[in-house]
Amino acid sequence: MIGYITLGTNDILRAAKFYDELLAGMGAKRAMESDRFIAWSNGSGPMLCVIKPFNEQASSGGNGTMVALAPGSTAKVDELHKKALSLGAKDEGAPGPRGDGGFYAGYLRDLDGNKLAFFNM
Repeated sequence: MIGYITLGTNDILRAAKFYDELLAGMGAKRAMESDRFIAWSNGSGPMLCVIKPFNEQASSGGNGTMVALAPGSTAKVDELHKKALSLGAKDEGAPGPRGDGGFYAGYLRDLDGNKLAFFNM
C-alpha cells in the first residue's frame, strides 16, 4: 500500500551522503532526484525519500513519527544500526528483541532528527 515515504532535511547534500551509504546495505540506490529531493529504491516495494520542505520552513523530526525499514535479518538490523551510528546518527535503542513473538529492532535518529527503526520479525 505504501508507495514512498519522505523525510525532511535541512541539508540535502549531507542527507544524500548519509542515506547513500546507509541504504546501500539494503541494496538500495538512487531512483529519482532533483535539487529538492532524492528517492532511493531497492527495485521493489516503497521508496524512501529525503526532501526540502515544500513550505521552505526548517525541517524537524516529527515527534511520534518513525520510519521502520526491514533489511531481512537480525544480523542486517545489527549491521545497519551500527553503520548509521558510524555515519553520525544518534542511538534511540540498541538492536535487540522487543517483547514476545520474535520482534527484533534497533532505533536511531538520522542527521536531521528523523526517527528510523531497522527491524526483523
